Amino acid sequence: MRLRAAFMLLAGLLAATETIAADKTMIVLDASGSMWGQIDGRAKIDVARETLGTVLKSVPVGTELGLMVYGHREKGSCSDIELAVPPGAGTGDAINSFVAGINPKGKTPISHAVEQAADILKYTEDKATVVLVTDGLETCEADPCALASALESKGVDFTTHVVGFGLTEEEGRQVACLAENTGGKYFQASDATQLVAALTETVAEAPMSKPAQEVAVAEPEPEPVPAIEFNTELDSVLAEGGPSLGDNNDVFWQIFKADANGQPAGDTVETQYKGKYSGNYPPGKYVAVATLQSSIKREVPFEVKDGAVAKPFVNFDAGLLTIKPKRTPQDAEADGNAAVQIAFGDYSTTYYGTAKFYASAGDVTLNGSIGPAKVTETVTVKAGETIERDLVIGSGIVLNKAIYAEGGPEVDSGDTFFEVVAANKSIDGTRKVVAYSYGTGTKLDVPPGDHVLTAKLGSATGEIPFSVKAGEMTEVTVNLNAGVLAITAPGANFIEIISAAKDIQGNQKSLSYNYGTEWQDTLPPGDYVVRVKYEGDVAPKEAKATVKVGERSEVAVQ
Repeated sequence: MRLRAAFMLLAGLLAATETIAADKTMIVLDASGSMWGQIDGRAKIDVARETLGTVLKSVPVGTELGLMVYGHREKGSCSDIELAVPPGAGTGDAINSFVAGINPKGKTPISHAVEQAADILKYTEDKATVVLVTDGLETCEADPCALASALESKGVDFTTHVVGFGLTEEEGRQVACLAENTGGKYFQASDATQLVAALTETVAEAPMSKPAQEVAVAEPEPEPVPAIEFNTELDSVLAEGGPSLGDNNDVFWQIFKADANGQPAGDTVETQYKGKYSGNYPPGKYVAVATLQSSIKREVPFEVKDGAVAKPFVNFDAGLLTIKPKRTPQDAEADGNAAVQIAFGDYSTTYYGTAKFYASAGDVTLNGSIGPAKVTETVTVKAGETIERDLVIGSGIVLNKAIYAEGGPEVDSGDTFFEVVAANKSIDGTRKVVAYSYGTGTKLDVPPGDHVLTAKLGSATGEIPFSVKAGEMTEVTVNLNAGVLAITAPGANFIEIISAAKDIQGNQKSLSYNYGTEWQDTLPPGDYVVRVKYEGDVAPKEAKATVKVGERSEVAVQ
């Protein structure tokens, strides 16, 4: 009977192995331009290269793994998607080699890339898994959520896991549907450690397919149920005596074997996103590393013994803060353009809009900014405390415009250069620049108070003082008090506009010039001389021109 049972178990395991071998996984890697952004002082693409290199070492032999990349060859293209490495066993070196040569530069066609990956995996015929690693949202007018639902309805056993690399919580919610609608998982990876954990779970520790699991457990002679279901129970709290963090997936556990000095050694034995969970490990000494939202890390050693339950416990000694940046205390909502930099201990990071984060007990520095308007505050956090606070960053908005003359016409040019400068001049006569932009009708964030708006178009300039209050939008119009001079000179190779008047030494000031047969400039009112030069032995020519405020003057030099 035992010999027959052994053969049955062996046959089941072989069947399960065949099922697992048939499963294929495609990594879809974001190589858009934003991957040059930094996390902890390193480019995200460099972190991704190193992480993949680490994870691929632990991929089980026989796993069929492929790589698809987008945004790495062309700027502005929604079709820049490449099957870099076809799915197959032993592709780790090929994947590492290709990723090492990536130069991020393009857009983020998430939906098309996932769809192509699914088609290559023959998702309508076979079990297929896609692991998407993205640091941005869809930028190619497609709906990832709708795509996920369509793939799920057509697929035999199709799953997408999504790793949001450096995404905010709000951005993560917008791409998590790709995972949720296909029965997959969404992972928030804010640093290299969390990226390793996410890829380890989805690529290196991918679960067996359902048929394999059913065969593997169908033993004719089941072993006796152990007296202890789990030999390790891990738990964490924000403060001593506080409630367990339970299912809170802001807690990331890494279990390592301990070396002779009681320090983490080798690769992770297991990883888990949850405040409290149970596991089973072989007898021995271990170290549990618990990280709360990538900012607070704790280590606790523990030992697993036969017949006993180890209970590693972590007190993060932290609080939860929600900071809403606003232009005025009366604003109902947080300003999504506001940057909030948080710093405590050796940790710092920046949020845009509402910042929700855990911080160690003690002082937390908040640096808020909206354009040039800045504010700094310190919040004292107690362990277990939940704090909600508005961070008021006094800032107004200037809607800049320009006109050629009093009463019009308006200037409509993207070449107009606007600067907001301080109302008071420094001792050397200069003014501090507060904000600037090109083009009329743009909005400039400006601290409340008195300022001057200057505008320059061609050779004409103008300025006007103004005041703005926090939370107020002020329309400010600069009168250039100028006109336009348009010149045509057939056959010429150089056109120059100079002032008609001479200085005390008899020199005339050169205002602007152009190489070619045509030139146009915006100028203050007055008389000018147009000088035209030609190639060869053709003598230069001059013509007089007069510019009037708010008018266009045209001169032809024949």
